[in-house]
Amino acid sequence: MKASRPVLPGFGLALGYTLVYLSLLILLPLGGMVLKSAHLGLAGILEIATDERALASLRVTFGTSLLAATLNAGFGLVVAWILVRYPFPGKRFVDALVDLPFALPTAVAGITLTTLYAGNGWLGRWLEPFGIKVAYTPLGIVVALTFITLPFVVRTLQPVLEDIEAEVEEAAASLGASRWQTFVKIIFPTVFPALLTGFALAFARAIGEYGSVIFIAGNLPLISEITPLLIISKLEQYDVAGATALAVVMLALSFVLLLGINLLQWWAANRHRPTEPLNVAAGTESP
Repeated sequence: MKASRPVLPGFGLALGYTLVYLSLLILLPLGGMVLKSAHLGLAGILEIATDERALASLRVTFGTSLLAATLNAGFGLVVAWILVRYPFPGKRFVDALVDLPFALPTAVAGITLTTLYAGNGWLGRWLEPFGIKVAYTPLGIVVALTFITLPFVVRTLQPVLEDIEAEVEEAAASLGASRWQTFVKIIFPTVFPALLTGFALAFARAIGEYGSVIFIAGNLPLISEITPLLIISKLEQYDVAGATALAVVMLALSFVLLLGINLLQWWAANRHRPTEPLNVAAGTESP
Protein backbone atom coordinates (compact mmCIF):
# COMPACT_ATOMS: atom_id res chain seq x y z
CA MET A 1 0.00 0.00 0.00
CA LYS A 2 1.30 3.44 -0.90
CA ALA A 3 2.52 5.41 2.10
CA SER A 4 0.53 8.53 2.86
CA ARG A 5 2.17 11.87 2.25
CA PRO A 6 3.27 13.64 5.43
CA VAL A 7 1.45 16.87 6.15
CA LEU A 8 4.63 18.69 7.18
CA PRO A 9 7.71 18.99 4.92
CA GLY A 10 10.45 16.37 5.08
CA PHE A 11 13.30 16.33 7.55
CA GLY A 12 15.83 17.99 5.24
CA LEU A 13 13.65 20.96 4.35
CA ALA A 14 12.35 21.38 7.90
CA LEU A 15 15.86 21.21 9.38
CA GLY A 16 17.19 23.72 6.85
CA TYR A 17 14.35 26.14 7.58
CA THR A 18 14.90 25.72 11.33
CA LEU A 19 18.64 26.41 11.10
CA VAL A 20 18.17 29.48 8.90
CA TYR A 21 15.39 30.84 11.10
CA LEU A 22 17.34 30.36 14.33
CA SER A 23 20.52 31.75 12.77
CA LEU A 24 18.83 34.97 11.68
CA LEU A 25 16.96 35.49 14.96
CA ILE A 26 19.44 34.20 17.54
CA LEU A 27 22.89 33.24 16.32
CA LEU A 28 23.50 36.30 14.14
CA PRO A 29 22.66 38.93 16.81
CA LEU A 30 24.53 37.02 19.51
CA GLY A 31 27.50 36.50 17.21
CA GLY A 32 27.57 40.22 16.39
CA MET A 33 27.54 41.04 20.09
CA VAL A 34 30.45 38.71 20.77
CA LEU A 35 32.43 40.08 17.82
CA LYS A 36 31.82 43.66 18.96
CA SER A 37 33.40 42.93 22.32
CA ALA A 38 36.12 40.64 20.93
CA HIS A 39 38.53 43.47 20.21
CA LEU A 40 38.74 44.15 23.95
CA GLY A 41 40.23 40.73 24.49
CA LEU A 42 39.52 38.43 27.41
CA ALA A 43 41.50 40.63 29.77
CA GLY A 44 39.53 43.73 28.78
CA ILE A 45 36.18 41.96 29.17
CA LEU A 46 37.17 40.63 32.59
CA GLU A 47 38.35 44.07 33.65
CA ILE A 48 34.96 45.58 32.81
CA ALA A 49 33.04 42.68 34.34
CA THR A 50 35.05 42.71 37.59
CA ASP A 51 34.58 46.43 38.17
CA GLU A 52 33.00 47.03 41.58
CA ARG A 53 29.82 48.48 40.13
CA ALA A 54 29.50 45.74 37.52
CA LEU A 55 30.03 42.96 40.07
CA ALA A 56 27.43 44.49 42.38
CA SER A 57 24.92 44.70 39.53
CA LEU A 58 25.57 41.08 38.57
CA ARG A 59 25.03 39.98 42.16
CA VAL A 60 21.76 41.90 42.33
CA THR A 61 20.56 40.63 38.94
CA PHE A 62 21.33 36.95 39.41
CA GLY A 63 20.57 36.88 43.13
CA THR A 64 17.12 38.44 42.85
CA SER A 65 16.32 36.39 39.73
CA LEU A 66 17.26 33.16 41.48
CA LEU A 67 15.23 34.08 44.56
CA ALA A 68 12.17 35.07 42.51
CA ALA A 69 12.31 31.87 40.43
CA THR A 70 12.69 29.77 43.60
CA LEU A 71 9.70 31.47 45.24
CA ASN A 72 7.59 30.89 42.16
CA ALA A 73 8.68 27.26 41.98
CA GLY A 74 7.11 26.74 45.40
CA PHE A 75 4.09 28.99 45.25
CA GLY A 76 3.51 28.27 41.55
CA LEU A 77 3.17 24.57 42.36
CA VAL A 78 0.53 25.41 44.98
CA VAL A 79 -1.37 27.71 42.60
CA ALA A 80 -1.29 25.13 39.79
CA TRP A 81 -2.45 22.40 42.18
CA ILE A 82 -5.39 24.49 43.40
CA LEU A 83 -6.44 25.39 39.85
CA VAL A 84 -6.27 21.78 38.67
CA ARG A 85 -7.67 19.85 41.63
CA TYR A 86 -10.24 22.04 43.39
CA PRO A 87 -13.45 23.61 42.06
CA PHE A 88 -14.35 26.92 43.71
CA PRO A 89 -16.36 30.05 42.89
CA GLY A 90 -14.44 32.40 40.60
CA LYS A 91 -12.00 29.73 39.46
CA ARG A 92 -12.00 30.95 35.85
CA PHE A 93 -11.32 34.49 37.05
CA VAL A 94 -8.35 33.35 39.16
CA ASP A 95 -7.06 31.27 36.25
CA ALA A 96 -7.22 34.34 34.00
CA LEU A 97 -5.37 36.42 36.61
CA VAL A 98 -2.37 34.09 36.30
CA ASP A 99 -1.88 35.24 32.71
CA LEU A 100 -2.14 38.93 33.59
CA PRO A 101 1.66 39.48 33.75
CA PHE A 102 1.85 38.21 30.15
CA ALA A 103 -0.60 40.85 28.91
CA LEU A 104 0.37 43.76 31.15
CA PRO A 105 3.20 46.00 29.87
CA THR A 106 6.15 45.56 32.20
CA ALA A 107 6.55 49.31 32.70
CA VAL A 108 2.94 49.53 33.87
CA ALA A 109 3.57 46.63 36.26
CA GLY A 110 6.63 48.41 37.65
CA ILE A 111 4.79 51.70 38.19
CA THR A 112 1.85 49.89 39.83
CA LEU A 113 4.06 47.88 42.17
CA THR A 114 6.03 51.00 43.11
CA THR A 115 2.80 52.84 43.92
CA LEU A 116 1.61 49.95 46.09
CA TYR A 117 4.86 49.36 47.99
CA ALA A 118 6.18 52.92 48.37
CA GLY A 119 6.36 54.35 51.87
CA ASN A 120 2.99 56.07 51.41
CA GLY A 121 1.49 53.32 49.23
CA TRP A 122 -1.49 51.13 50.05
CA LEU A 123 0.73 48.25 51.19
CA GLY A 124 3.99 50.04 51.93
CA ARG A 125 2.50 52.21 54.67
CA TRP A 126 1.63 49.06 56.64
CA LEU A 127 5.03 47.43 56.13
CA GLU A 128 7.35 50.33 56.96
CA PRO A 129 6.38 50.50 60.67
CA PHE A 130 7.80 46.96 60.93
CA GLY A 131 11.04 48.05 59.25
CA ILE A 132 10.16 46.37 55.96
CA LYS A 133 10.97 48.64 53.05
CA VAL A 134 10.09 47.19 49.66
CA ALA A 135 10.22 49.99 47.09
CA TYR A 136 13.67 51.20 46.06
CA THR A 137 15.43 48.17 47.54
CA PRO A 138 16.53 44.74 46.25
CA LEU A 139 13.41 43.35 47.92
CA GLY A 140 11.34 45.42 45.52
CA ILE A 141 13.21 43.82 42.62
CA VAL A 142 12.31 40.37 43.95
CA VAL A 143 8.65 41.39 44.20
CA ALA A 144 8.61 42.69 40.61
CA LEU A 145 10.38 39.60 39.23
CA THR A 146 8.09 37.27 41.15
CA PHE A 147 5.07 39.01 39.66
CA ILE A 148 6.46 38.84 36.13
CA THR A 149 7.58 35.19 36.19
CA LEU A 150 4.70 33.45 38.02
CA PRO A 151 2.84 32.39 34.83
CA PHE A 152 5.86 30.49 33.50
CA VAL A 153 5.78 28.06 36.42
CA VAL A 154 2.00 27.71 36.72
CA ARG A 155 1.36 27.16 33.02
CA THR A 156 4.19 24.63 32.78
CA LEU A 157 2.89 22.59 35.72
CA GLN A 158 -0.83 22.61 34.95
CA PRO A 159 -0.83 20.10 32.04
CA VAL A 160 1.35 17.67 34.02
CA LEU A 161 -0.88 17.86 37.09
CA GLU A 162 -3.96 17.33 34.91
CA ASP A 163 -2.43 14.11 33.57
CA ILE A 164 -1.95 12.63 37.05
CA GLU A 165 -4.94 10.39 37.68
CA ALA A 166 -6.64 10.80 41.02
CA GLU A 167 -7.04 7.00 41.18
CA VAL A 168 -3.31 6.66 41.78
CA GLU A 169 -3.54 8.76 44.93
CA GLU A 170 -6.65 6.89 46.04
CA ALA A 171 -4.89 3.56 45.57
CA ALA A 172 -1.92 4.77 47.63
CA ALA A 173 -4.26 5.96 50.39
CA SER A 174 -6.15 2.66 50.40
CA LEU A 175 -2.85 0.81 50.89
CA GLY A 176 -1.94 2.89 53.92
CA ALA A 177 0.21 5.68 52.46
CA SER A 178 -0.07 9.03 54.18
CA ARG A 179 -0.70 12.21 52.22
CA TRP A 180 2.93 13.21 52.66
CA GLN A 181 4.16 9.83 51.35
CA THR A 182 1.82 10.08 48.37
CA PHE A 183 3.09 13.55 47.53
CA VAL A 184 6.80 12.80 48.00
CA LYS A 185 6.91 9.40 46.27
CA ILE A 186 4.22 9.69 43.59
CA ILE A 187 3.24 13.26 42.77
CA PHE A 188 6.48 15.17 43.20
CA PRO A 189 8.68 12.82 41.09
CA THR A 190 6.11 13.13 38.30
CA VAL A 191 5.97 16.92 38.30
CA PHE A 192 9.66 17.53 39.10
CA PRO A 193 10.88 17.74 35.45
CA ALA A 194 8.08 20.20 34.63
CA LEU A 195 8.85 22.15 37.80
CA LEU A 196 12.47 22.46 36.72
CA THR A 197 11.34 23.62 33.28
CA GLY A 198 9.13 26.29 34.80
CA PHE A 199 11.93 27.33 37.14
CA ALA A 200 14.37 27.66 34.22
CA LEU A 201 11.90 29.71 32.17
CA ALA A 202 11.18 31.98 35.13
CA PHE A 203 14.87 32.40 35.91
CA ALA A 204 15.77 33.19 32.30
CA ARG A 205 12.92 35.70 32.05
CA ALA A 206 13.92 37.39 35.30
CA ILE A 207 17.56 37.85 34.30
CA GLY A 208 16.65 39.97 31.29
CA GLU A 209 13.77 41.89 32.90
CA TYR A 210 14.09 45.67 32.68
CA GLY A 211 10.81 47.55 32.42
CA SER A 212 9.17 46.47 35.67
CA VAL A 213 12.38 46.64 37.71
CA ILE A 214 13.75 50.11 36.99
CA PHE A 215 10.76 51.82 38.62
CA ILE A 216 10.72 49.87 41.87
CA ALA A 217 14.46 49.22 42.28
CA GLY A 218 15.60 52.76 42.98
CA ASN A 219 18.63 52.03 40.75
CA LEU A 220 21.20 52.85 43.43
CA PRO A 221 24.73 51.82 42.31
CA LEU A 222 26.18 48.99 44.40
CA ILE A 223 22.79 48.47 46.11
CA SER A 224 19.82 48.05 43.78
CA GLU A 225 21.20 48.54 40.27
CA ILE A 226 20.61 45.68 37.83
CA THR A 227 23.00 44.79 35.02
CA PRO A 228 20.54 45.55 32.17
CA LEU A 229 20.27 49.11 33.49
CA LEU A 230 24.06 49.38 33.70
CA ILE A 231 24.28 48.24 30.08
CA ILE A 232 21.78 50.91 29.04
CA SER A 233 23.80 53.51 30.97
CA LYS A 234 26.96 52.54 29.12
CA LEU A 235 25.15 52.76 25.78
CA GLU A 236 23.89 56.24 26.66
CA GLN A 237 27.51 57.19 27.34
CA TYR A 238 28.48 55.75 23.91
CA ASP A 239 30.53 53.03 25.60
CA VAL A 240 29.35 50.34 23.20
CA ALA A 241 32.31 48.08 23.89
CA GLY A 242 31.71 48.16 27.64
CA ALA A 243 28.00 47.49 27.16
CA THR A 244 28.62 44.52 24.88
CA ALA A 245 31.28 43.18 27.24
CA LEU A 246 28.80 43.15 30.12
CA ALA A 247 26.19 41.59 27.84
CA VAL A 248 28.61 38.82 26.86
CA VAL A 249 29.37 38.10 30.52
CA MET A 250 25.64 37.92 31.29
CA LEU A 251 25.14 35.65 28.29
CA ALA A 252 27.92 33.30 29.41
CA LEU A 253 26.72 33.13 33.01
CA SER A 254 23.11 32.60 31.94
CA PHE A 255 24.11 29.86 29.50
CA VAL A 256 26.10 27.97 32.14
CA LEU A 257 23.28 28.21 34.69
CA LEU A 258 20.57 27.20 32.22
CA LEU A 259 22.72 24.35 30.91
CA GLY A 260 23.08 23.06 34.45
CA ILE A 261 19.31 23.29 34.98
CA ASN A 262 18.63 21.49 31.69
CA LEU A 263 21.06 18.71 32.63
CA LEU A 264 19.30 18.35 35.97
CA GLN A 265 15.96 18.27 34.17
CA TRP A 266 17.25 15.58 31.80
CA TRP A 267 18.49 13.54 34.75
CA ALA A 268 15.14 13.89 36.53
CA ALA A 269 13.17 12.92 33.41
CA ASN A 270 15.26 9.78 32.90
CA ARG A 271 15.02 8.50 36.43
CA HIS A 272 12.88 5.49 37.24
CA ARG A 273 9.16 6.02 37.27
CA PRO A 274 7.52 6.81 40.61
CA THR A 275 7.13 3.83 42.89
CA GLU A 276 3.89 1.86 42.74
CA PRO A 277 1.32 2.66 45.45
CA LEU A 278 1.97 -0.77 47.01
CA ASN A 279 5.64 0.09 47.42
CA VAL A 280 4.80 3.49 48.92
CA ALA A 281 2.63 1.98 51.61
CA ALA A 282 4.44 -1.24 52.34
CA GLY A 283 8.01 -0.25 51.49
CA THR A 284 8.50 -3.39 49.37
CA GLU A 285 10.08 -3.68 45.95
CA SER A 286 8.17 -4.80 42.91
CA PRO A 287 9.07 -8.30 41.77
